Amino acid sequence: MDCIHITGILSYGYTGALPEEQRLGQWFEVDITLWLDLSQAGESDLLAHTLDYCDVIEIVQNLVKTSRLILLERLATLIAESVLNFDRVSQVRVQLIKPAAPIPDFGGKITIDITRTRS
Repeated sequence: MDCIHITGILSYGYTGALPEEQRLGQWFEVDITLWLDLSQAGESDLLAHTLDYCDVIEIVQNLVKTSRLILLERLATLIAESVLNFDRVSQVRVQLIKPAAPIPDFGGKITIDITRTRS
């Protein structure tokens, strides 16, 4: 199966377990891998035979911006479910990254990495 990788989707959102995270918000980054058959698009050179990346990016950014959730796991799941609504996509991998988690003495990133398949 073929893949499309879209990396570095940045959006400001309000998901987090701390009240400050839900009030002040923070930056999130999303990397997404889409499994779909690209053979027809490779032959035809027509956008109609593939997936418009702009549509995926818009959905991801909108979900990050508008969701007010506690868990990153839930946000990643909502993103995956939304992307699986595209008929061509058979499987999706979502890597939701919190680059500046408010954890004392921690300067790393938190990444939730989920893969979902169309049922």
